[in-house]
Amino acid sequence: MSGDERVLGMVLAGGAGKRLAPLTADRAKPAVPFGGLYRLVDFALSNLVNAGMRRICVLTQYKSHSLDRHITTTWRLSSLLGNYVTPVPAQQRLGPHWYTGSADAIYQSLNLIFDDEPDLVAVFGADHVFRMDPRQMYAHHVEHGAGVTVAAIPVSRQEASAFGVIRVAADGRRIEAFLEKPDDPPPMPGRPDMAYASMGIYVFSTDVLVDALRKDAADDGSRHDMGGDIVPMLVRERAAQVYDFLENTVPGAEPRDAGYWRDVGTLDSYFEAQMDLCAVHPIFNLYNDKWPILTHVPSQPPAKFVHDSGDRIGRAVNSVVSNGVIVSGGLVRDSVLSPGVRVNSWARVERAVVLHSTRIGRHAVVQDAILDKNVDVPEGAVVGVDKDDDRARGFVVSEGGITVVGKGQAVPL
Repeated sequence: MSGDERVLGMVLAGGAGKRLAPLTADRAKPAVPFGGLYRLVDFALSNLVNAGMRRICVLTQYKSHSLDRHITTTWRLSSLLGNYVTPVPAQQRLGPHWYTGSADAIYQSLNLIFDDEPDLVAVFGADHVFRMDPRQMYAHHVEHGAGVTVAAIPVSRQEASAFGVIRVAADGRRIEAFLEKPDDPPPMPGRPDMAYASMGIYVFSTDVLVDALRKDAADDGSRHDMGGDIVPMLVRERAAQVYDFLENTVPGAEPRDAGYWRDVGTLDSYFEAQMDLCAVHPIFNLYNDKWPILTHVPSQPPAKFVHDSGDRIGRAVNSVVSNGVIVSGGLVRDSVLSPGVRVNSWARVERAVVLHSTRIGRHAVVQDAILDKNVDVPEGAVVGVDKDDDRARGFVVSEGGITVVGKGQAVPL
């Protein structure tokens, strides 16, 4: 890459996120909190901004108020220098209908591309947890003359059936087929036990993208999806190439977190990715100050731990504890606490994700659970221990056995 290419970032943030319900009952999926302080969209935006990209459009649609507010208040850049991160809601520019797919979202927003006149368009999903230096992918795209370059990560063939899978040619670069959740995923060249899973990250040459979007819009049989329709179209035209995410080198990354990428599209994957943060040596390191994950940090006091008498000890072990948290004589273990959480005396919080301003009463137990914002767990209540009882009380229990209490939902004894 010569460094002269003008790149426009487009972040797809319009998904309804039904598999993350009830966390998405009142917010867009990319606005779901993660890691205490962050929102899911912060990971894609941080990667783009850390790489020097300063013109980014975030395409929103469902329940986007909190997401729009987060972007406009957190991600303000200098308009004096022509920089911006801006939310773009569905505008019905091409008729009285909302986005019908990720490709349609970009097609209805072609005015953004025409106004900016970029050489390349980088299309990122807004709901993945990862670090990446996109500049290396841009350089790969330009060097090899691709129409579209698709980021992919090697996964075991047993796991690959849950993803869009890429079959590459003998050169290891050109994409021969793009298969949606195949029963028999094609292996990587030279690695029969592994397959390439698409990460939902694309770099397009602008003219190729615009032409493909126009063809797709005219196809009444299309689902108008980037991975399901646009990329396969360009595969048939022999214009699609793969970029191996494991070749990406992020400043400050350590061997244990190199190549980390999680699609947190389900409650279980969301929960497990949060647990990844709690290890003594986490496989995703939030403390890399050479490639920081950026967000708005609320003006709340530092976390506080009080009481040290008998069995009434305020402590947290292997946990991520945000500002504004008070652990008052309770035990927190292997958990992520967002700002403003309070854990009262003799309470136990273990393997839990507790979102903003939730209160855990005295002698209460919260285990293997996600509690959304503003939940009040009364004294002596138990959440997450008996899954049948949790279901009977109206809580969602995931396939992996994680109890989820919705925003402000009452917790009966």
